[in-house]
Amino acid sequence: MKKIKTIKINAFFIWVVVFIFLCLIIKLIYVGSGNITVNGKELSEFASNRDTVKKTITAKRGTIYARNSEVLAKDVNSYTVIAYLSESRTKDINRPQHVVDKEMTAEKLSPLLNMSKEAILNILNSKISDCDKNNNCTLVSPYQVELGPGGRGITELLKDKISDLELPGIDFIASTKRYYPNGDFLSFSLGYARRNNENVYQGEMGLELYYNDELTGEDGYIEYQSDTQGYQITSLPSIEKKAISGNDIYLTIDTNIQMFTEQAMAILEESNPEWSSISVMNAKTGEILGVASSPSFDNNTLEIKLYYDPFVTNTYEPGSTMKIFSFMAAMENGIYDGNEKYKSGKVVVDDATIKDWNKVGWGEITYDEGFMASSNVAATNLALKLGRGKLKDFYTTLGFGEKTGITLPNESNGIVNFKYNTELASVSYGQGMTVNAVQMLQALTTLSNDGMMIKPYLVSKIVDSETGDVVIENKREEIRKVCSEDTALYLRNLMRGVVDGSSKISTGTGYYIKGYDLIGKTGTAEIAGGSGYLTGSTNYVRSFAGLFPGDEPEIIIYVAASKMSSSTYLKKAVKTLVKDVGTYLNIYGSEDKNEENIFEISSYINKETFSVNEKLTNANMNPIVIGDGTKIINQYPNKGTKINLGSKIFLLTNASEYKMPNIKGWSRSDIDTFANLINLNVSYSGIGYAKEYNIKKNSIIDLNTTLEVELETKFKDEPQEDSKE
Repeated sequence: MKKIKTIKINAFFIWVVVFIFLCLIIKLIYVGSGNITVNGKELSEFASNRDTVKKTITAKRGTIYARNSEVLAKDVNSYTVIAYLSESRTKDINRPQHVVDKEMTAEKLSPLLNMSKEAILNILNSKISDCDKNNNCTLVSPYQVELGPGGRGITELLKDKISDLELPGIDFIASTKRYYPNGDFLSFSLGYARRNNENVYQGEMGLELYYNDELTGEDGYIEYQSDTQGYQITSLPSIEKKAISGNDIYLTIDTNIQMFTEQAMAILEESNPEWSSISVMNAKTGEILGVASSPSFDNNTLEIKLYYDPFVTNTYEPGSTMKIFSFMAAMENGIYDGNEKYKSGKVVVDDATIKDWNKVGWGEITYDEGFMASSNVAATNLALKLGRGKLKDFYTTLGFGEKTGITLPNESNGIVNFKYNTELASVSYGQGMTVNAVQMLQALTTLSNDGMMIKPYLVSKIVDSETGDVVIENKREEIRKVCSEDTALYLRNLMRGVVDGSSKISTGTGYYIKGYDLIGKTGTAEIAGGSGYLTGSTNYVRSFAGLFPGDEPEIIIYVAASKMSSSTYLKKAVKTLVKDVGTYLNIYGSEDKNEENIFEISSYINKETFSVNEKLTNANMNPIVIGDGTKIINQYPNKGTKINLGSKIFLLTNASEYKMPNIKGWSRSDIDTFANLINLNVSYSGIGYAKEYNIKKNSIIDLNTTLEVELETKFKDEPQEDSKE
């Protein structure tokens, strides 16, 4: 039997435990009595006078950049002007903290806020009802008021001007706003974002909408204890979660080409179109370099007439530009003989008579001539030989009838659906089916890539703004092989004939530009309405599909406009755009290629200003020397760049101050280059070239001010009317 062990506890140990327990009870009673002090106050008072504050740290929305890293959309500091009206704010009459002289305050703020003195006075004299517990009410001045609308969303620059007035009682509430530095520029594609009911920026159009999740960051917060005055109690710990900024988006857009596109659109708008779209794309990669739609808007003011982008949303019958692809289908199916002749003018299909656009035709001509003359009869004959199934399948292979997947909201599908022979005839020349502009661009890439169709894209990459890591990067994407290299080459030659007048009956000779080897196809489509097509000289969608240089296309241009007053504006817009883009990218036709007209830039940094200026002038260049310093410290363009003789070369010297040059006639690109070199802010109105500006010529430039430039186009020629096709 095991012996049971017993443990004896020392009496002294028991008394120690009891003593500690009693001490704890006494401490709790003492704490409960409120005699403990924290920061000089008794605990009970401290507890009753503090509060837990949790403030949101708003995340920065991602920035949208062009391909050259120029900012197109960003968050900027914004301020609301407020006025303190309560005299209770002032503790020292020598340092008033409320509005004392309302008349003087209103008078001085009026020109800055673009509000009348009377309107500001009405706000400063406003009253509210103050009622006691017995519901006895009196009219008193509110504690503070906002000076709106002129005082809402003001810039840092205007805030500083108001602060310099040192008006008692005038203060500012800081916030951020979404800002589009270029105003009415790439408007539909960028879209806009504005605050929703939860005070969070939400994209509502364009890229701002499509990439809202990527652009939106993650808000943080700080949580701390505050005293009765609302100040943080620094002796107590706080909890903070940092905000995470949204991702940045870089576009394929070249801001210079975008400017040229906007200028071309300004020409087009002189014809008062119902809507219009112009796009410029890299013919090899599918990068959208410039795109403009009308009627446009300023993304900052949002006076919007049209909420859907004609570039991706509007569908329309493409007209004769579709003959490129119906002829392509015939060639690919082995039924095309360009030298074969047919009788133009009209052809009967079932119970319908199909006529050429001029109603009478050109007699007996070849099918090659029929393409250059934009013959509906030629297209119809080929389509009937080909058959409904094969033509429809070919159109589907080209991507018509389905979205391209370009990263813009509200892209439409278009309709390719035909059953009867009359419908087969119609779709061969672009009636009875609908497309959008992006689909046309995508299909045209087959001509510049030996039959391979390339996907158009607008976003080059998405970057983590916190780390700089590339999240998504887009590159040339091949979709499918649609036609042979021989077919693509044959069609390019036919399209050259449309423009250069190889045939006496070519329809596109008005687009010819000597030396640029522009090839293309015109289109004039009737507009459906009610039970048939609209009548009248303006009720057409006119379009032009072009590539250049024709031998090895680098650029695709597609223009479409509804209900223009004259197609001459379309020709002028296209020719101007081709010249501007071709010159900017150093793309020339064989007649203009001359190495003697090209100048290669050297490095001029750390060299003497006088000698560099003299050397460049003697070389027939146009040096723009910035400042009167003796040495060059920066330049643009950079070493190795090849530019045309007579072009500007910007040279920044080691001067301490800079004088304003005469920028009248400068392009927006030139002005941006100058401003970037000296870190000067610029704002623009209009499009085109500098007409007026606010800084006096030859005056010393205050780098804290903003250069305000009014732009205008250089195109004043009156249009002449021409035929429909």
